[in-house]
Amino acid sequence: MTSSEASTQRIPPFVSLGSARSFVAPTAARVFSGNHLATVAMNTGMASVSRETTVSVSGNVLDSIDDSSPIARELAHENKRRERLLGRELPKPEKTRIFTVSNQKGGVGKTTTTVNIAAALAAAGLNVLVIDIDPQGNASTALGVEHHADVDSIYDVLINDLPMQDVVAPCPDIANLICAPATIHLAGAEIELVSLVAREQRLRRAIDVYAKERAKNGEERLDYIFIDCPPSLGLLTVNAFCAANEVLIPIQCEYYALEGLSQLLKNIEMIQKHLNADLVVSTILLTMYDGRTNLAAQVAAEVREHFPEQVLGAVVPRSVRISEAPSYQQTVMTYDPSSSGALSYLEAAAEIAER
Repeated sequence: MTSSEASTQRIPPFVSLGSARSFVAPTAARVFSGNHLATVAMNTGMASVSRETTVSVSGNVLDSIDDSSPIARELAHENKRRERLLGRELPKPEKTRIFTVSNQKGGVGKTTTTVNIAAALAAAGLNVLVIDIDPQGNASTALGVEHHADVDSIYDVLINDLPMQDVVAPCPDIANLICAPATIHLAGAEIELVSLVAREQRLRRAIDVYAKERAKNGEERLDYIFIDCPPSLGLLTVNAFCAANEVLIPIQCEYYALEGLSQLLKNIEMIQKHLNADLVVSTILLTMYDGRTNLAAQVAAEVREHFPEQVLGAVVPRSVRISEAPSYQQTVMTYDPSSSGALSYLEAAAEIAER
């Protein structure tokens, strides 16, 4: 898929959810939003339809497959999930909700979860800020925000006291979504923070000042702030914990993820006792779920048993489309809104907003 082909898929997720019943072979697809019927041109025909959720046949996809086939059952299930989200309005929170997305184990989907939930909430009309404090800068890449060494970044906010409003940049694909990017300079920030006054509270103060500046300038209040953390428990992550009032923990559905979770919870308890008493683990999201394996089901069941109130009902499956999206500097919400991965993140975003 070329970059131009990918751009044709940039459809706001809560407006067009790619219902399996709406896909037809010609160059137009029906899109439902509430009681309104619209027609969205599909310049690439079936090329812009997820390989994961569709087959290239004309007419009604579900009716063209034997009801007894596993594919038909899966399509019917996904279709019902999409219909539950169509035209859905997400409530604005009473005050800004600040989430730290953290897990010291790498590769569990922290950045992917951050950018896709943020994109889903922003597409629903909410004002969202993503703060990237991972030196790798993957969240900045996924949101299409420049983060080379010459760009002012969250590093300058933490170390040089640069105002946050001088750093944030809009996401080119989704309105209402802005990002404070990370640069490679953050790699040395852990050492530089050691000698600074109130080193654990610097991000929190920067966010407070930024919120006041937005109010002063007549801008709308931010509804959500998501802080994407590095896979460690150093000073950058401590700053994120001190700045937030909620923790979102993505957990890969594998055994090693359970081992890392206990250590993470101990560190959060220390933060609660000494630095931020308001911090709570409000949300746990199961990621990279492979329904073909017993292990994934066992891990999911064990996590739900220990954290029944925190674990979201939505589960993010392993998805090629989710992995492909960052290579086009997009989230899966804009890269392929009809994919199973986009649907799962939409459900997760709706759950978070309605809690």
